[in-house]
Amino acid sequence: MAGKQKRLLENKAEILKAMAHPVRLCIVRNLIEIGGCNVSSMQSCLLQPQSTISQHLSKLKAAGIISGKRKGTEITYTVINDEAKNLANLLIPDASAAV
Repeated sequence: MAGKQKRLLENKAEILKAMAHPVRLCIVRNLIEIGGCNVSSMQSCLLQPQSTISQHLSKLKAAGIISGKRKGTEITYTVINDEAKNLANLLIPDASAAV
């Protein structure tokens, strides 16, 4: 396997690994659907503790799938990786199924 192809496959595998948890997949799909939101909104939707959601957001952010924009004390997260968007839309075409 050539170096360029190997890097491409490794990149795709990292995206898959980062999204390979039901909560993270749900977060990504919902962020796509609503365009962005903060941890408090995710917490009420996902019925998970804020610390759990923050850990999942950290993994998604480290993988380059989401980014956060601070406004005062609030951070609004959005999906910035088009490949992750395509994957989430492929796996869960109906966003209402992700809630």
